[in-house]
Amino acid sequence: MEDQALVQKVLNGDRTASSVLIDQHKRLVIHTVARLIDNDQDREELCQDVFVKVFEKLNSFNFDSKLSTWIVTIAYRMAINFLKKKKRNFYEEDLDKVSFEVGQIDSKYEDTDFAHFIHQLILQMPDTYRSVLTLFYLDGFSYPEIVDITGMPEGTIKNYLFRARKKLKELTEPYIGTEIHGFKN
Repeated sequence: MEDQALVQKVLNGDRTASSVLIDQHKRLVIHTVARLIDNDQDREELCQDVFVKVFEKLNSFNFDSKLSTWIVTIAYRMAINFLKKKKRNFYEEDLDKVSFEVGQIDSKYEDTDFAHFIHQLILQMPDTYRSVLTLFYLDGFSYPEIVDITGMPEGTIKNYLFRARKKLKELTEPYIGTEIHGFKN
């Protein structure tokens, strides 16, 4: 169903259309929130709150962007606001503090692969870097879409991506050609 028709049906009170909207976008919302929020219970509650906000604000959506971009913007901003309330730090200097040793992985991860290793590195990044990395590489959003979602200038987004990639490269270089928990790269 086309976004405009779906939105109109939801606004007209069609419960089936509401369920379709949730089904079409829940994976993206969960993915966005999960990349920023560590606690399962907080993630679940926040995802529900995102859809409550989407339905509250749907009548103000004017199709200047894709519906998915608008929804992920709400999810991203709500997650950032949640983190701010928890007094998490968003400072660039935190990137220099990111470190990772293979031995630091809990034994429950011993059979995981290199992708998990990289994911663990990304999780240790400051929230702004982590979110920009995941929006660009994992979610496939363009620079203009990330600008819309985060409210950051495009130059800042490019800078964060550059710094985060550089840090990931530094952290993984010692392990190139070595075995990481059963994975030989």
